[in-house]
Amino acid sequence: MRFAYCLLTAVSLASALPGLSYAAGFDTYGAAPANLVAIEPTPDFIFILGAGIGTKPAYEGASDYVPSFVPIISVERLHIPGLIDVGGEGSTTGGFKFAPSFDYVGERISADHDALAGLDDVDATYAIGARIGYELVLTDTMTAEIYGAARYAFGGAEGLVGDLGVDVTAQVTPQLQVKAGPVISLASEDYMDTYFGVTAAQSAATGGRLAAHDAEGGVKSVGLKASARYEFIPDTFVNLEGSYAAFVGDTRNSPIVQTGSEHQFTVGLGLSRRFSF
Repeated sequence: MRFAYCLLTAVSLASALPGLSYAAGFDTYGAAPANLVAIEPTPDFIFILGAGIGTKPAYEGASDYVPSFVPIISVERLHIPGLIDVGGEGSTTGGFKFAPSFDYVGERISADHDALAGLDDVDATYAIGARIGYELVLTDTMTAEIYGAARYAFGGAEGLVGDLGVDVTAQVTPQLQVKAGPVISLASEDYMDTYFGVTAAQSAATGGRLAAHDAEGGVKSVGLKASARYEFIPDTFVNLEGSYAAFVGDTRNSPIVQTGSEHQFTVGLGLSRRFSF
């Protein structure tokens, strides 16, 4: 009888041990311990979207400036399982980078500018394409990216436009990022002729003030771009950017540029926010 009692006690203790071991991982109220941290899945799509205001030349080659709307769009990560897994702006891991590339040129109304009187108006031009680069990690806080962008333009002007450049990015503080580098802009003949060409009929309409000019495709301008981004609250940024471009070749020799300016500047200030999905 004593043996049966001891056996029953041993079995009862053994069955209770797993429950005691499980309960040890929780406090007296059944909550998970503080040192257990949930693992957040890595987002497949991270992008930054925002807008601002600035100033830019009234038209390509103009010497006067007008207010402008400044869109802010960049991709930090794009992951499509089994197809693509690349980072974008903001990544410091090095390697290939991919991002969409957009551009917009507002309509050019000749009657609004004395220098263009006699030329045909040009409707707004839209351009869409992609930007591909390769990023080199220089230090813990600095990277350099060699990139190229190609876009198809449609609307007022049609053709291909693109950029080749180098961006050096410095993470000055955890909140402040500064980026700058040279850039070369290119365009196809159809695009160049729309904005920089002057036909014989248009030249006659200006009374010979603007000579006939046939703009060939190729390098449009060379210049510099710079930007700074400050994260004043998590995932929300204030952005400052500016650029300088000098027309070269057929664009610089265009009578439209000669009566305006071969030196072009832009500046913009805006707000943006990071989104993750």
